[in-house]
Amino acid sequence: MPLPIPKIHPSILSANHGDLREEILRLTEAGADFMHMDVMDGHFVENFGLGTEIFKTVRKHTNVPMDVHLMVQNPARHIEFFRRLGAEVIYIHAEAATQATDTLAKIRGMGAKAGIAISPETQPEHIAPLLPHCDCVLVMTVVPGFSGRKFVADTLPKIETLGKLSHQHGFTLCVDGDINPDRVRELLPLGVTNFVIGSSLFEHDPAQMLREIKQTGGNLL
Repeated sequence: MPLPIPKIHPSILSANHGDLREEILRLTEAGADFMHMDVMDGHFVENFGLGTEIFKTVRKHTNVPMDVHLMVQNPARHIEFFRRLGAEVIYIHAEAATQATDTLAKIRGMGAKAGIAISPETQPEHIAPLLPHCDCVLVMTVVPGFSGRKFVADTLPKIETLGKLSHQHGFTLCVDGDINPDRVRELLPLGVTNFVIGSSLFEHDPAQMLREIKQTGGNLL
């Protein structure tokens, strides 16, 4: 069975914000599938970002869809706000959402795709009841909050389990954290189709890396 062509979500948190317009144009031309937007409140994770003006700049200079990763407490209260800013996919954290099923329904009700994100320590059984209500699952393969952290190897069995469940429930499986071309080749056969890439993408030529990663798809298992 041929592997799918990977879909790439450059993480705007890692981009050069001093020349964000050019970064967005380069990523768009290179074939980015989504612009990945991390939102952090300083409570659920220690860091802060991204602000409203960053969202407006991204939307002004590209039509590539935005997927928004809400690393915040009580995400339900922010759904409408980020949907208005142009979010086509909204991830809420299972560890932060007290009424996750209702929040996922709210996201869908506003015309966006609903996603659950899980931190490295969270196991698939914790989100099993939510999977029928999800369009996407985002597995954090690093401790969330800052870019440049190292891949947590203990997430591999979880990714494999969720890859199998994705066929059963029909959700898209995405990973985020220390992703590079070699990691894509490792995870693609496990059922991962979408990859958030941050620091490793912007440390090199984004267009070249995007081309290299997409060439991974189509190979036979």
